[in-house]
Amino acid sequence: MKKHPLIWFYVLAFVLSWMGWAPMVAASQGVSFFQHPAFHFLLILPAVGPALAAFLVQRNALGHARASAWFRSLWRWRANGLWLFVAMILPALLLLADDGIARALGWSASAPMGQTTPAVALSALVVALLSNPWEEVGWRGFALPRLQSRYTAFTATLIVGTLWALWHVPLFFWADNPMSHYPFGVWFVSTVANAFVYTWLFNSTGGSVTAVAVYHVANNTYGPIIGSGSVLSNGIVNVVVAAVVVTVFGVSHLSRNERTRAS
Repeated sequence: MKKHPLIWFYVLAFVLSWMGWAPMVAASQGVSFFQHPAFHFLLILPAVGPALAAFLVQRNALGHARASAWFRSLWRWRANGLWLFVAMILPALLLLADDGIARALGWSASAPMGQTTPAVALSALVVALLSNPWEEVGWRGFALPRLQSRYTAFTATLIVGTLWALWHVPLFFWADNPMSHYPFGVWFVSTVANAFVYTWLFNSTGGSVTAVAVYHVANNTYGPIIGSGSVLSNGIVNVVVAAVVVTVFGVSHLSRNERTRAS
């Protein structure tokens, strides 16, 4: 683990998470043994998998005390408080743009704002709070700084975005999951492009996992409330925003600040 921490991190993150999704996929494909409700408990694994993988690799390299200190340091706020507002508002603006494009072009779009029940909105928030921050511990808290120590922010983002997208692959085989109906190629490009927003926010806040976690939670919570367009319109928005980030801030740092590297 000490020699190849990134490889070990991704192997553990994928294995732990996919172990949680595998019974759901099997059950949805008609394997009766996995249809018992008890297997739903294993969904905690994809929720915490990336964070647990990062902590295990750090503990092996640094010891328990220093790994715990590293974990606590991820949540320190190092930026102007305005960035918290950005992290909370930007997902809503992008969802509105996504929905607007879909409706203007006559593509499939979700129900308009105001038709979501409070129970659905609360459920989306709870699910996001229980899973998204732990994803960010792994993807942006652990992997991105190490990759940015070797590569430009642009290259590091492509790697993180690609592996982040591939991590979701089991959801495309889970027949009861909405993602199983997405066109994978379009969704994949959209997800990789979306990773550039996360890197911009992460580097702009001095490497704050709190910032990207708030952004991630807000994005997954606002979707059912605001509504969203099609997978294609979402991809258009993400690609355009990624292109703007690269053009304005450059490939080296994707931010006005220096890119955050692993210490």
